[in-house]
Amino acid sequence: MSVGGNVTAPSPRAFGRLPSAAVSLDVSRSSVNQTFRGPHRLAFRPVTDSEREKHDAARAAAALVADGQLVGLGTGSTVAHLLGTLAQRRLSIRCVATSPETERAARAVGLDVVAFAGIEHLDIAIDGADQVDPDGWLVKGGGGAHTREKVVAAAAERFVVIVSSDKAVDRIGPPVPLELLRFGLDATIAELGSVRLREAHESPDGGVIADYVGDFDDREAMAARLDAMPGVLGHGIFAPALTADVLIAAGGRVEHRTLR
Repeated sequence: MSVGGNVTAPSPRAFGRLPSAAVSLDVSRSSVNQTFRGPHRLAFRPVTDSEREKHDAARAAAALVADGQLVGLGTGSTVAHLLGTLAQRRLSIRCVATSPETERAARAVGLDVVAFAGIEHLDIAIDGADQVDPDGWLVKGGGGAHTREKVVAAAAERFVVIVSSDKAVDRIGPPVPLELLRFGLDATIAELGSVRLREAHESPDGGVIADYVGDFDDREAMAARLDAMPGVLGHGIFAPALTADVLIAAGGRVEHRTLR
């Protein structure tokens, strides 16, 4: 599907192996160089290539949202590009935010944000990622909201991941964000090993944010170890089963990987 002018496609090396379901979308450059009006203006001049790609991916994801849907909103710099674009569509939607920052920014551009209470399922959720590999494994949590983000992703009928080309990797690896229980923190860190605490940073629910920095080869085994560890409230490894679509922007085009 084309939504813009012809732009040279990026080198396949930027993404590693491309699944057979991958689809590329052209994205118009003219849509990036704009300023949204409102209480908090989002200016895109000047922009880096990475920021332009985030905007392109966010714009493609916003087009997937349908009128009347319940929409989960992630946290981070890529989602920041999504909010204004989604608001411009003027759909009748309700949104669930994964952090106070996202909630404030979404309300500022006119989106209807509701509490995630009394809601059993979401129609679609959209979020960024720090790493995405060709098999659909993700690492998330640069913004420290990964526990909430995983809850929202699991509740969504369709979880869509949006990234710039620099987030595409051959295989996920460290650092892996963690949310740790403050009680018994030193014992948890000792059991985990290879953990680096983030300075003066906590999750939206008061958990301690850290990163696991040790090497690992088996992604599934690493996720299972973290899931089973007392004191670990959440971690940033997302298995492919959670994700329906990955949108990777590069060089004016958006690659659409369909996982299910």
